[in-house]
Amino acid sequence: MPFIEEILNYGTLSIAGLEKNTGKTESLNYILNRLTINSIRVGVTSTGVDGERIDQVTRTSKPEIFLKEGVVFTTSEKHYRERKILSELLDISDETTSLGRLVTAKALSGGKVMLSGPVSTASLKRWIISLKKRYNVDLCIIDGALSRLSLASPAVSEAMILATGASLSLSIREIVNKTAYAAELIGLPLSQITGRETLLDYEQGIWTIGRDGEVCGPIFESAFTMEKRSIFRIEDGGAIYLTGALTERFLKMISTDTNLTEKELIIKDFTRIFVTPALLRNYLKKGGKITVLQKTKLIALTVNPISPNGYTLDSNRLIDELYGRVNIPVYDIKKNGYKI
Repeated sequence: MPFIEEILNYGTLSIAGLEKNTGKTESLNYILNRLTINSIRVGVTSTGVDGERIDQVTRTSKPEIFLKEGVVFTTSEKHYRERKILSELLDISDETTSLGRLVTAKALSGGKVMLSGPVSTASLKRWIISLKKRYNVDLCIIDGALSRLSLASPAVSEAMILATGASLSLSIREIVNKTAYAAELIGLPLSQITGRETLLDYEQGIWTIGRDGEVCGPIFESAFTMEKRSIFRIEDGGAIYLTGALTERFLKMISTDTNLTEKELIIKDFTRIFVTPALLRNYLKKGGKITVLQKTKLIALTVNPISPNGYTLDSNRLIDELYGRVNIPVYDIKKNGYKI
């Protein structure tokens, strides 16, 4: 499948869900089952708790995580002790979570395991570096937690699988709209501004960037704490860089000023955007530009047409309508309704 072949072009992959029960674990199992473990070394962890048989919220059954022999995995001490797999212990980290220290091991047989690993961007970065340097892992896979797309940001992973489905809404139209908007944000273009890499070192404030690349400011501490506008300082710059979030308030301010509507707004990555689809698209329609310093590749969408209460949507229709909006592979893992 092209879906799997595309993954092999990257060293890190995040699997994120737009809502709980959208099929992240099914997607993870599908990928792990089809990767050729004897030709590449795979490492896997989760930013939440994945692999439970019963959902702790809905009390419905959930798919368990199955690892093939040779996969390197990281989980908490608690869940490592509960594993149903023969494994070789590789490392016990000094880093702890609420479920104990992080344990890294290698599967010596096929079997089931619950994953609960690093819970921050910084710790995920350390995990990736460690697996690649110490254990020669080629592909690190991160199973994301509910609504924590920030841990699937380009700062962590080069590529991404996004899971969506009936738990997001029972309306196909609403699922398509919400998922297409998420894909739109993930697909924002990389900024071509001079000195792009150095901007990542700026940790606070809103800055202007001149046409020749000089950085001035900050003009505001953040988009949340603006008190009054520094209109002339903004207009002098060729672009505006926000180290934090792009908020409704800030984008409305820019969108209503004819002198600023064609400015390039630069943010670190897609997870920093907190504006409605209508406002964002209106700004772009007026000639504005929103770019990112770090970009991840959205490889595919996976869909779960079954809601937690058992209601089932038309899988074929959901796949077709999603594909018509996002134009990337869309896949119903269970039904094999692949669209490309």
